[in-house]
Amino acid sequence: MADTSALLVVGEVFVDVALSGQGASKMRLGGIVHAARGLWASGVDYALAAVCPRYLLEELRDYVLAHGCTELVWLGEVLGSPNVVVIGDAREVASQGYEDLLRDKRQAVLHECTAELAKYADILVFPGSYSLAAMRAAFGATVPTFDFDAAYDVNEWGELSEFRGQLRTIIISTSSPLFLREAALDVECLLREVRQLGASWLLLKENRGGSRLFEIATGTVESVPAQLGSTTNSVGVGDAYSAVLSGLSKAVGVVEAAWRGAQVATRYAQTTYPDDLRRDVQRDARLSLDTMRALWGTFLPWHARVAKSIYLAAPDFTYIAKPEIDKVVDSLSYHNFRLRRPVQEVGELPRDASLEVRRSAYARDVALLEECSVVFAVPLDRDPGTLVEVGMALAMDKPVVIFDPRRENNNTMVVAGAITYSEDLDECLNGLFIALGQQSPYTA
Repeated sequence: MADTSALLVVGEVFVDVALSGQGASKMRLGGIVHAARGLWASGVDYALAAVCPRYLLEELRDYVLAHGCTELVWLGEVLGSPNVVVIGDAREVASQGYEDLLRDKRQAVLHECTAELAKYADILVFPGSYSLAAMRAAFGATVPTFDFDAAYDVNEWGELSEFRGQLRTIIISTSSPLFLREAALDVECLLREVRQLGASWLLLKENRGGSRLFEIATGTVESVPAQLGSTTNSVGVGDAYSAVLSGLSKAVGVVEAAWRGAQVATRYAQTTYPDDLRRDVQRDARLSLDTMRALWGTFLPWHARVAKSIYLAAPDFTYIAKPEIDKVVDSLSYHNFRLRRPVQEVGELPRDASLEVRRSAYARDVALLEECSVVFAVPLDRDPGTLVEVGMALAMDKPVVIFDPRRENNNTMVVAGAITYSEDLDECLNGLFIALGQQSPYTA
């Protein structure tokens, strides 16, 4: 029987190298260490069962014991890989571009740790390159409660069948390959799989659109909004969220624990300095659940995003260099928005097109603009067509987000008319989520 109330977090430890694009980088311990930082900042007792290369062990021990860890169990050794991940987009404007060095050579060998593991009753598992069946066997005959963050390294739901009857919460995110393959169009199939595994709760983390917490037995859905702000580094944000949800579930209930986890996720995205994280998390913890619900935030579920069209106002032509536009297209596609590209849908006119052809294209562009809910503008080279489209959208009372990466359009009418005007795509993406976000169900 367990003799500790600390949450045991199981998973791999990596070295994260986040590239900034300006020649600098941020290197820190990642993997389950992100979860550890979130728990430490929240004042939740925790221990780690870590799978990592031998060379990381001493550094890991020193770090986590200085940040609240009550016990570090070296659950397994990683061979053949340094467990180093290079991250191309640390702010997750689009796909983060993970490069896991020598991942195909990785082999995880688990140690005999039953005596250390058997005393823990509440386990949060982040699957990895190690065998889940072997990990379960390492707990011996004990029957702990498991939460699973199944976002990555779970290829099929059957891999969790070993834990049937012991599952409390399954956590997944919209960036998960498993989610994208099986539930990108409909959440019901996801709920069905979780129900068959016997879990009580499902948390679906939906990036900047917030999250949904499903109680499987009753069908109740708790909407948890995101608090959007400037993103410093989004790597590990979801891990911190999962850890706080799991660590607080017994103390405050799963619903409030999800709200607290979302609070921590917000702060985690805003700093990479643990002391600043803890200060901000402790301040946020003073808010009651009722207050958090009243304050609300931004809520835009994954599956609702395609219901409203976004008009791309930009010189989206084949004959110009437009990497900034391509980046916008990638970003909005990654976040499951329905982007309408008039140059592609109506057709790219030859430069010597007749007036009649131009008028026809104009009419179709205007019709498409009227059909869309929001305009996302990228007025490269002060493109006159883009700026006309912006003006027409404002006259139609449509929200306009203006991404001005080359800082060419800092004009009062442009800046003041837009709901968001910025050279920073992260800020413009937040503006788009806010424009389309749903209102709080907890206020009149």
